Amino acid sequence: MKIEEIQIGKVSIPLKKPFKTALRRVDSAEDIIIKVITDTSEVGFGNAPPTAVITGDSQDSIIASIRDTLGPKIIGMPINNLEGIMTILDAGMLHNHSAKAALDIAVHDLFGKCFGLPLYKLFGGFRTSLETDLTISLNSPEEMVRDALEAVAQGYTALKLKVGNDPALDVQRVQAIRGAVGRAIKIRLDANQGWGAKEAVRIIQRFETDGLDIELVEQPVKAHDLEGLKYVTDRVATDIMADESAFGPFEVFQLLSLRACDLINIKLMKAGGLHNALKIVHFAETMDVQCMIGCMLECKIGITAAASLAGGKRIITRADLDAAVLLAEDPVVGGVSFCKNQLLIPDAPGLGITDIIGWQPVE
Repeated sequence: MKIEEIQIGKVSIPLKKPFKTALRRVDSAEDIIIKVITDTSEVGFGNAPPTAVITGDSQDSIIASIRDTLGPKIIGMPINNLEGIMTILDAGMLHNHSAKAALDIAVHDLFGKCFGLPLYKLFGGFRTSLETDLTISLNSPEEMVRDALEAVAQGYTALKLKVGNDPALDVQRVQAIRGAVGRAIKIRLDANQGWGAKEAVRIIQRFETDGLDIELVEQPVKAHDLEGLKYVTDRVATDIMADESAFGPFEVFQLLSLRACDLINIKLMKAGGLHNALKIVHFAETMDVQCMIGCMLECKIGITAAASLAGGKRIITRADLDAAVLLAEDPVVGGVSFCKNQLLIPDAPGLGITDIIGWQPVE
């Protein structure tokens, strides 16, 4: 089974509600979809959502990277040489992690299909389902309370609240939501780099003093500010999770060496795919640091790949894989399925995906 062709396409999927963070607002998911086709006519599926404010990748840059640089380098390579393909993708282009992730996911899909193995078993086979939280977008306290109560009614037991654009309002948001949902619901906060280090310490200590029982705070400071992240981690009792700071294996090595955070958020589009995400997992296992598996605003291809990694690895103890739930439509045939707050990992070979409805090929 050798790689013969790579097809690139797009899908545009409206969101059920606008997605708002301290960094951006999104009304529809604009996803790049690829099909890696072999000489045996087997198809591997990959995707990459452009997230310029975090990864630096746009639709055009992802398409050009796959079509003109990375894709041609792996044409003709046998799928069973997974390490060789991943080495070429890593070395073939600096940065451009989303493009690399799309190809990496599709090749892993084919690798699983080649050997009749679901990816979660390839990665260790630890579990067949996992619980995801649901993200509550950054809005007024009243609107966020409504969204939080709606999520709880749907069966979610963990909520990730977007904060970071106004410290005083952030306190009101968290107080209002904790009062509305009660103590049985886990509350996670994501500041998306929105606070300064000293400001973050003041706010988080306020949450602690008020007894708001926050499970973790994600990326309180700028991504490059590892010293600031460590400053916060060392001065609060609440667990601090690195997201934008934890870009790929090298950055995670730096974070763990500095003991700058308590938790790591792994995202395939930051890491450059499953191959590098697995390196992050191994660093975390060595240091006994728990991980969350997260996502960008992507369709179910990337969500299935991320869930498969989490299904294989015990050190991934939390999941923020709600992007497919936030979309108004699901163009992916196969892959993970959802039951309230549970993701059910398919037992079919590879990703268990058979088709993408409505994708538009790119010339």
